[in-house]
Amino acid sequence: MTTNDQGAHTMELALETGALGKRYGRAWALRDCSLHLPAGRVAALVGPNGAGKTTLLHLAVGLLRPDAGQVRVFGRDPRDDTSVLAEIGFVAQDTPLYRDFTAVDLIRMGGKLNRRWDAPLARDRLASLGIPPDRPVGRLSGGQRAQVALALALAKRPRLLLLDEPIASLDPLARREFMQALMGAVAESGTTVLLSSHLLADLERACDYLIVLQTARVQLVGAVDDLLAQHRTLVGPRSTDTGTPRGVVSVVRARHTDRQSTLLVRRDDDAVIDPAWIEHDVTLEDLVLAYLAEADTRATRTAWEVTA
Repeated sequence: MTTNDQGAHTMELALETGALGKRYGRAWALRDCSLHLPAGRVAALVGPNGAGKTTLLHLAVGLLRPDAGQVRVFGRDPRDDTSVLAEIGFVAQDTPLYRDFTAVDLIRMGGKLNRRWDAPLARDRLASLGIPPDRPVGRLSGGQRAQVALALALAKRPRLLLLDEPIASLDPLARREFMQALMGAVAESGTTVLLSSHLLADLERACDYLIVLQTARVQLVGAVDDLLAQHRTLVGPRSTDTGTPRGVVSVVRARHTDRQSTLLVRRDDDAVIDPAWIEHDVTLEDLVLAYLAEADTRATRTAWEVTA
């Protein structure tokens, strides 16, 4: 499937959702989720626990059926057209593997279960990382198990690779080695990646696309460079004026002291900001935390209004 990106060019979408929702009982784990992920991107999926990240990934691989809306992978519904599953690699949270199996056993099993399977790729990757072939994976370190899971996912030669918090429990060295292995594989294959994680520093170095989930909804989505260019931190004298400064589309987050105000804003592309404000660039961490905090504040305020 293709779409027009601001009229600039036509691009293929690896993942697309429209008003997607999933409910557990009376609570929505994901609601009104509309986003697109262009093919070839390495995307960060960011949000706190309970934001809907795992639910979104499980919907994308057909493990769950939506209660509302739709999800498409390369233009196909993974529940209705299971042929697309051969094009998806998935590493689930906590990298679940058969702990009594060795890496060699898992590679052999993968060959029997997958129509398209590159066993030499998995063997070569694990050999280069020093992963023992004959030791049960339950006796490997957390970092080694993560590398085995990644090698198995890559052996499918997927067009889309989905990773659910694969490095959350790893120490800094294991995280770095995992991310290096991932980025090396992506550079070689051109695989589209959607990586769910809390670790913003790792994501900032690796990802060029961003999806922010909070309170079961998408708060922000787009290319990292574009999003950073669209946002600024403004600092100026404390004012009782609650209006939006000139040249600003919206105020994402505001902090005030007795003497000054600090605003993280989304600006007009070509607008000149009111000179009464001093502009500063934002980092990816600034951006993510501001949107998460504002969404959390809105949700809390709404919850209190309901009880009034």
